[in-house]
Amino acid sequence: MTYTCIHTHTTFCDGGDDIETMCRAAYEKGFASLGFSSHAPIRKKTGIDSDWHISEDRFQEYLDEVRDARIRWAGKLPVYCGLEVDYIQGLMGPADRDLQALELDYLIGSVHYLIPPDGGEPFPVDDSPECFDAHIRNHFKGDGEAVMERYWDAVDAMIRAGGFDLLGHPDLVKKNNAADQYFSTAGSAYRSRLEKTASLAAQSGVVVEVNTGGIIRGWIRDPYPGQALLRLLAGQEVPLAITADAHRAEHLGSRYEDARRAMRDAGVRRHFLFEGRRDRRPVWTAEDLL
Repeated sequence: MTYTCIHTHTTFCDGGDDIETMCRAAYEKGFASLGFSSHAPIRKKTGIDSDWHISEDRFQEYLDEVRDARIRWAGKLPVYCGLEVDYIQGLMGPADRDLQALELDYLIGSVHYLIPPDGGEPFPVDDSPECFDAHIRNHFKGDGEAVMERYWDAVDAMIRAGGFDLLGHPDLVKKNNAADQYFSTAGSAYRSRLEKTASLAAQSGVVVEVNTGGIIRGWIRDPYPGQALLRLLAGQEVPLAITADAHRAEHLGSRYEDARRAMRDAGVRRHFLFEGRRDRRPVWTAEDLL
C-alpha cells in the first residue's frame, strides 16, 4: 500500500514539529508524497482568539517555507501546500474568494466550530470533554441531540458551498460522545444525518478522508468516519483518502492499518492518492486496498 498524508500540521499552527522534520520523516518512511495543511487564519474573519490556527502575521512565512521545502525535496519527496479551512456559517469557509485566490495545491474543508443557538461565540466540538459538556449545558440547555443536529447541518452546508478538495474528519462530533453520552449514534435520527451527508458528498464529487488522528491520540477507537458512515460512503462510491491528521513526525502513517481494515470491512476496495493539480483541478489516483 502506498503511504501519503496531506492532512499535516506543524509548529506554524498546533503541530509539534517543523516542516523540515516532517519532510525528513515522510521520506524515511518511504512516503510517496506529503502535504501540509495548516489551520487557516481565523481571527480577522471571526474574532475567535485561537492559538491553534496559524496567525495572520505568519501566514506568508508558512507559504514560503512549504514552497521552499518543495524545492529542497524535489526528486525525493513531492511536497504539496494546502490549508485546513474551517467552515463557520456566515463567517468563513473554504469557498471564500480570498482563499480560492491563493491557488494552493488543495484545501481541506472541516467543521470544528458551532455557533450556539443563543448567539454566543462559536465553540469547537472537539474541545476538551469538560468544555464540550459545559457548552452543551450553557448553550443548548443540556440537549446533546441538538448539538449533533447543528453539527451535521454545518457539515452539509459546507459541502453545498464547496470550494475544498478533501472533506476533513466528517464525524468529528463523535469525539466527546463516548458511550453515546450526549446523543445516540444508533438511532434513526443520527442514521438519517449520515445518509444525508453521504448523499451530498457523492453528489459533490469531493474526496472524504479516513482520518486516524483520533485513534493516534487515544480519543476514539475507530477512524473518522466510523463504520456506519464508511459503509454509506462506500455504497455510493465516494472516493476516500487515508490521512493521519499528523501533528508530529511520528504520527505520519500511524494507524493506517486500522483505517485500511475499517475501509475493507465497509466494502471499500480502493483508496485515493493526491497528486497535485492539473488545469486547476485536483488529481487523484486510485489504488487497490490490498
